[in-house]
Amino acid sequence: MERYLVTGSSGHLGEALVRTLRERGEDVVGLDVLDAPFTTVTGSVTDRDTVRRALDGVTRVLHAATLHKPHVISHARQDFVDTNVTGTLAVLEEAAAAGVESVVFTSSTSAFGRALTPAPGEPAAWITEDVRPVVRNIYGATKIAAEDLCELAARDLRLPVVVLRTSRFFPEPDDRDDVRAGYHDTNLKVNEFLYRRVDLADVVDAHLLAARRAPELGFDRFVISATTPFTPDDLGELAVDAPAVFGRLFPDIAADYERWGWRMLPSLDRVYVNDRARRVLGWRPRYDFRAVAELVRAGGAPRSPLAQAVGAKGYHAEPTGVYTR
Repeated sequence: MERYLVTGSSGHLGEALVRTLRERGEDVVGLDVLDAPFTTVTGSVTDRDTVRRALDGVTRVLHAATLHKPHVISHARQDFVDTNVTGTLAVLEEAAAAGVESVVFTSSTSAFGRALTPAPGEPAAWITEDVRPVVRNIYGATKIAAEDLCELAARDLRLPVVVLRTSRFFPEPDDRDDVRAGYHDTNLKVNEFLYRRVDLADVVDAHLLAARRAPELGFDRFVISATTPFTPDDLGELAVDAPAVFGRLFPDIAADYERWGWRMLPSLDRVYVNDRARRVLGWRPRYDFRAVAELVRAGGAPRSPLAQAVGAKGYHAEPTGVYTR
């Protein structure tokens, strides 16, 4: 019988994974520092005794526990190293010792860092797994270090590991003051499905597929983002006149934008590309730009029922700017 361990089970993705696995009748253990309805073992991934206890009988690990980018303003760099690097090492080594069949590590497209921002006058960046990361902050640095540990564990410990670099799926407002002031939040999030956002339900699907495929892959790394309608031929124009490309590809939705009082972003700096995840993993994301625009047309929210059920969690217990929890 299979048993899953989900680390970070009180977070956005962790809760969504536990919810989905429970609904499918799977045996699942949730590990988190916070005691919550989807957590069954309370403790840190940095505590090996806790990790070993949580791994009892586990066959597949979904390692989503992390300090996030919003924690950069509230946590020390050492905290990021402790949780994101040392904690990942503990999970990997204890999982290997326990004989689990596969590990999926939740990374982030933030790991690409400065590679996401082209120089002035350059076209938008076409972001695939082949792009070399250029570190921007401690969050990205620790995600890259943890990814390297995953590759090392796959090679040296014969532990099948798949790394998923996920794009934005959080429901909280954007952390940039000028962007929040210039765009209605729903407008902004729908825009992002064109190039840098993914729905939580699709992220869950990718994790469960990766957990199944990991033993035959050994080690691999994938970009997980909504399927973009853009091609490399669009990158030059996207950098200087994204509304023109948008209007050409989606004239009907552009008319809706006019009616709703919405705007397309004036320019895009990057486009995340999920081709390899769809080809190798067989991943079929359901929520792309047109799909979420259709949900808005129908009077609904531009997100899956699962994302709505999980809701907004925030990142801090005390107010710290836009992320108030």
